Amino acid sequence: MDFEFAGVAEGIAREAGALLKEFYERGVEMEYKGDVDLVTEADKASEALIGRLLKEAFPSHGVYGEEGTRRALDSEYRWYVDPLDGTTNFAHGFPAFCVLLGLERREAGLAAGEDGEMVAGVTYDPLRNEMFVAERGRGAWLNGKRISVSKIRTLQESLTATGFPSQKRHENPNAHFYQEITLRSHGVRRAGSAGLDLAYVACGRLDGYWEFKLNPWDTSAGYLLVEEAGGTVTHFDGGKFTLDSREVLATNGLILPEMEHVFAEMFSGRGMGPLPTPAEFAERRKAAAR
Repeated sequence: MDFEFAGVAEGIAREAGALLKEFYERGVEMEYKGDVDLVTEADKASEALIGRLLKEAFPSHGVYGEEGTRRALDSEYRWYVDPLDGTTNFAHGFPAFCVLLGLERREAGLAAGEDGEMVAGVTYDPLRNEMFVAERGRGAWLNGKRISVSKIRTLQESLTATGFPSQKRHENPNAHFYQEITLRSHGVRRAGSAGLDLAYVACGRLDGYWEFKLNPWDTSAGYLLVEEAGGTVTHFDGGKFTLDSREVLATNGLILPEMEHVFAEMFSGRGMGPLPTPAEFAERRKAAAR
């Protein structure tokens, strides 16, 4: 691979990943950005390092980071940076987190809220030393080997993933969707890192992934990875995904129609009746076994 932008981003992500690994191995202190939204010294140190290295490599590029870095946002090129995706996992010693860098090219004349084109993306898992890389038109890669989405054709045979917000979970409907997809699929995983979930769809470890209320730094790298690996990234109804979307549905493309159908049913209210009590559930199991 000789990727102009992604090659540089890969090196930067490796440096940030090495820094995170040092913090992870010795433990970190954490604080809260909101009621339950964590940030650690590792998040801040990683974003500072990435910001400095991007400025050295691409002085004219803009940077939009999760932890507050905002620089030259009207530039032709803009990097979306999540210096530590999976902070809650990281803070609790759960080994599922990554570094995310996504590059958007914005041609002159774009309106403020209009998307440019994602041209490069990097997802790096420092604990597994797995580097996912994509550049527009050149495919998606894992540690130098080309990757593609799975060939699973039905939701029933699929392994999927989702995530839940750290804030106001009682207002989020995803528990209902989790139940419904669990019943209709081979299983649902909840690893706590949107970046890894999207990368896993790209390389075929997962067949689909959905989540509510994400941000551009969560999805920009994985969005391109999935598309370059032959998959789809859309809204729940199959509509065009944008970086400011508050919903994301990534699939291998083959199970997209089924997942769209499930979401349409759920949003219309079907399948949203009251849940059985444990006693009622036990009785149903006994009845089914007779």
